[in-house]
Amino acid sequence: MASVEQKYLSEKACGTGLPVAGVLDGLAAALEIHSTAVVVAPPGSGKTTLVPLFLADLMQEKDAARVIVLEPRRLAARAAAARMAELAGTRLGGLVGLRARLDTRVSAATRVEVVTEGVFTRMILDDPSLEGVGAVVFDEFHERSLDADLALALARDAQSALRADLRLVVMSATLDTQAIVTGLGAPPVIAAEGRMYPVETVHLGRPPQGSDIARAVAETVVQAVSRHEGSVLAFLPGAGEIRRAARFLAERLPADGPVSVHELYGAMERRAQDAAIASAPAGRRKVVLATPIAETSLTIEGVAVVVDSGLMRVPRFDPRRGLARLETVRITRANAEQRRGRAGRLGPGVCYRLWAQPENRGMAAHPAPEITTGDLAGLRLSLGVWGARGRTDLAWIDPPPEAAWRLAEETLESLGALDSGGQLTPSGRRMAGIGVAPRLAAMLCGARDETEIRLAAQIAAVLSEDAGGRDTDLRGRLSQALKGKGVRELAERLAAQAGAAGAGPAAAVERAGRLLAMAYPERVARRREGRAGVYQTVTGQGARLEEGDSLSRQEWIVIADAQGRGADATVRLAAPIAEEDVRALFGDRFTQATEVRFEASRGSVRCEEVTRLGALLVSRRQAEPADPQAVTDALIDGLRQTGLSRLPFSDAAQSLRSRVAFARAQGLAGDWPDLGDDALLARLDDWLGPFLAGKTGLAQISASDVSQGLSLLLPGDLRRRVDILLPERLVTPAGSSAAIDYGCEGGPSVDVRVQALFGLDRHPAILDGQVALRLNLLSPAGRPIQVTADLPAFWRGSWAGVRAEMRGRYPKHLWPEDPAAAQATLRAKPRG
Repeated sequence: MASVEQKYLSEKACGTGLPVAGVLDGLAAALEIHSTAVVVAPPGSGKTTLVPLFLADLMQEKDAARVIVLEPRRLAARAAAARMAELAGTRLGGLVGLRARLDTRVSAATRVEVVTEGVFTRMILDDPSLEGVGAVVFDEFHERSLDADLALALARDAQSALRADLRLVVMSATLDTQAIVTGLGAPPVIAAEGRMYPVETVHLGRPPQGSDIARAVAETVVQAVSRHEGSVLAFLPGAGEIRRAARFLAERLPADGPVSVHELYGAMERRAQDAAIASAPAGRRKVVLATPIAETSLTIEGVAVVVDSGLMRVPRFDPRRGLARLETVRITRANAEQRRGRAGRLGPGVCYRLWAQPENRGMAAHPAPEITTGDLAGLRLSLGVWGARGRTDLAWIDPPPEAAWRLAEETLESLGALDSGGQLTPSGRRMAGIGVAPRLAAMLCGARDETEIRLAAQIAAVLSEDAGGRDTDLRGRLSQALKGKGVRELAERLAAQAGAAGAGPAAAVERAGRLLAMAYPERVARRREGRAGVYQTVTGQGARLEEGDSLSRQEWIVIADAQGRGADATVRLAAPIAEEDVRALFGDRFTQATEVRFEASRGSVRCEEVTRLGALLVSRRQAEPADPQAVTDALIDGLRQTGLSRLPFSDAAQSLRSRVAFARAQGLAGDWPDLGDDALLARLDDWLGPFLAGKTGLAQISASDVSQGLSLLLPGDLRRRVDILLPERLVTPAGSSAAIDYGCEGGPSVDVRVQALFGLDRHPAILDGQVALRLNLLSPAGRPIQVTADLPAFWRGSWAGVRAEMRGRYPKHLWPEDPAAAQATLRAKPRG
């Protein structure tokens, strides 16, 4: 077994004094027995650079087997590879190589190859046995990117089925050790102490709500520069905040002063990234404004102060919309410690935190693995190439969620990558070989000629690199992005992979929408009628452009990126597309049907021939109804929407409903139907449906239709009983009749002129005399005189007072002393 002092890790490597050197022999012993090991070592311990070089020593006896090192980002891969080459005393591309997008430097002499996680996935898919590879190192695994989880699962599967001699080393600075160790089958854990100087932690509290976090960070940086020596590393959630902070610092820190300001995020040009992490010239200091890209594997020389916003931006996949959105969230405690540790790499430091100390307790311990929140389409496509079809076919640390897995399969099927049985199609295999996200690969595979392939490659390069600024119109973003060498080189490589080798012209940028639709078929959207900038996608989701956006008058667009949750997501990137291109691409998905629907505003049924693409209405024209029953059904649905108030109930029909309701309330024997609003709405088909034939609007429904319909619900024997026991009207001794109100709170009542009841010595009652009517006695002018439930008592008692008052007020009418013995009449006294 090789020792630390041999070969690559000779005097120069050991002389660094990095703490991880002390556990390398323990790692070697563990790998002699076990196929997998976990290395836990804090930042600055040397694990990223020393462990791979030491493993290369161990692999020396195994037919010059290479060591592959996975890094989460290109910037980290470049930095790690350069540092290893320096330690090994070799040039980059010799003993130590690098393989990343647009930056490959390897040779036959390469023994340690640093790759990005996505590159490794393509490597192992092309060569499942990993011929010539002795060990694979998964660095910064605590970040738990989707690519890292996939790469580890594939490597474990290859180790189990093809390469028992393959060694896997999982490394991290802050590892959820228990979960990882359990998921890996309890491998040995090798722990190294860190080499970190004391760091003073200052909690400044959160900026006021609504204030700009970029400005708050920049102001803290200015104070830190004035109070402390050394360079400053400030963490912000994203590139937008970094740019705003840089503009503010440009006003406060003179350009010709001793402090230079650098930005550091993933979408930057390589030269600017390298300048940000390089040492400051002698006698100068630097401020680096960074995203979480600078948390772990990068070393930025000279940093003594960290300013932490406490925020990070993470992708969250929304399965309902099929869109990934970036959310700004609070960092975890693990993130906070990683950032704080950056101030203590070279000497004592200080960390300013823009939150209050008690908030630490409310922070999550570790970030959620991306496999539990991300878009799984790329993962599912890779597994299709691997030959795995089931969600749990591989040994995962955390298995893919079922809902996201199903959506990934639906997406790949819509792109033509999977068939209905979940098998990889020839097109899907070709897509997997291009090396970009499945949607972008589908666009490249769907281009009609070499000019379109080149334009598709340019679009894919812009989208995968998030280049070209913030223009919503993809055409403008293309124009801006292609000024950068890196995007052009990536586009040329993708074009070659898709079949357009060599230089040549690209298709006109006006075809961008057509190509984008191949990548995002479900995000083809049409403008809502009469509403500029407001769209609906083929899945029925809403989307909205910012007011005044140049695309807002376009009839059709294809949305590549949108953010937000409410009814309408905000479109961040889109391209216009002609309707003829939509029809050409998705002609087999257009449907035509006769739709019959109720229009509440008109109160009538409308019949139309409609053409749709998914949920999108493409065209419609008025048509004659082919199915009369469909019209009746639509009219009934309309009534259920608008309620019974739109029906012409006659007084008699309403009385019948009230009387039947009273019978039910009294518990009368018989199967009395419920004629309340809810019950009638539920049974519209039964009682009103038979009278709607030939009708298309509510105005055509007559009171007779309603009355006859109600009669259908009341059998003949019950109708006779209700008329006998619960009459509609009270017939008075004067020969008049008055409607009985059965819905009154105090019981059935009737409004009746007192003169019409003369001669009546018994109180009127219903239900075979069991329920007395409440009499609302009226004057000749129809005004209330008295309310009584005992007419004989009224005649004997208060009538005298009423008579005395009413005689003077209505002298032309009869007011007898004994009304029970008088003759009822509604006429005035005879003249004379």
